[in-house]
Amino acid sequence: MSTAIQPTDAARPSEGPSLAAEIGLIDHHCHGLVPQTVERAVFETMISESFVAAPKGTTHFDAPVGLSLRAVCPPLLDLDPFCAPEDYMARRAELGGPEVNRRFLQAAGLERMLIDTGFRGDDIMTPPQMHEVSGIPAHEVVRIEAVAEEVARRGTSGEGFAAAFAAELEARCREAVGLKSILGYRGGFAIDPTPPSATEVTEAAGRWLARGEASGRHRMDDPVLLRHGLWVGAELARSRGLPIQFHVGFGDRDLRLHLNDPTLLSDYLQAMDDIGVDILLLHCYPFHRNAGYLAEVFPNVYFDIGVVMNYTGAMSGRILEEALELAPFTKQLYSSDAFGVAEFYYMQSRLFRQHLARILDDWIARGHCNAREAERIVRMIATDNVRRIYPSFD
Repeated sequence: MSTAIQPTDAARPSEGPSLAAEIGLIDHHCHGLVPQTVERAVFETMISESFVAAPKGTTHFDAPVGLSLRAVCPPLLDLDPFCAPEDYMARRAELGGPEVNRRFLQAAGLERMLIDTGFRGDDIMTPPQMHEVSGIPAHEVVRIEAVAEEVARRGTSGEGFAAAFAAELEARCREAVGLKSILGYRGGFAIDPTPPSATEVTEAAGRWLARGEASGRHRMDDPVLLRHGLWVGAELARSRGLPIQFHVGFGDRDLRLHLNDPTLLSDYLQAMDDIGVDILLLHCYPFHRNAGYLAEVFPNVYFDIGVVMNYTGAMSGRILEEALELAPFTKQLYSSDAFGVAEFYYMQSRLFRQHLARILDDWIARGHCNAREAERIVRMIATDNVRRIYPSFD
């Protein structure tokens, strides 16, 4: 099966839009897949950011994401588009998890994957396993807060936390291509942008570790330690030439959306620009226009619209249009944020390609672009910007 999504002849007025359908994509933010067959109840929770079952008598297939999935994914499982969810899940089970993963990953037309390993790492495939299934290179992105939690679970003291965390983060990043923070999930972006003092870190670590021991859960949510993690990560990023990713906006109920406006990070973004660290804003919906503004005014800020294209399905083209309104084309990236189920890798690739081709066709028809410039825009967003801001993949 071809990995390219071929447009109709009517959609081929120029080379640039055609390239959008054919070019290999670098997915700069994604996750591993569940290796085994997934039962329907689990599958439905994995295609909803609620991570719970739909209300009684309903299904997550009756949402924009479910409709989009039923429109584009069944043919890859040898089914007709819009087949019944029961038939889709039965065929998925018949083929088995490994074969389903292989089909969708290989059909996505990816050139490379940069994989965040910090979420439910015991349940999903590692970067080497993802490479084995897909046949394309897979690199690790290290989640800052997850490393701090690992250090706490292994056991340390308030006085020893800072040194243990710094050493572990450095060790984990030896082969990594980037860092990631989920500050947005752990209190939001309205933070003091300066690094805390050593005394503040020791005292905060002591309180946090004691709470974790009492509850049996070390969740990195202390404001002082979150700031400390960002600055330790920043120093490591500066020395290694690594960018730092930030989850922004759309996500599960664990975050408070109004505190995920990335403009709240402006002072921290300026501090990172001062020391030469690139910041990558992930997903961003409904703040994707704010992210585009930040990418315009800060030379070190980049962004994508990520998995929200899957969740908005038929309406996702409007979001991509809004992302392209203001920000330089040199500051925009491609990602899927696919997690657990392989359909999200394929759906995101297909939606992104189709909508980008349509948008560029419209620009060309209205005299705002030509085929040569459209091709340059496609290459920048699909691969070139990632290659420029991440360390060498060779």
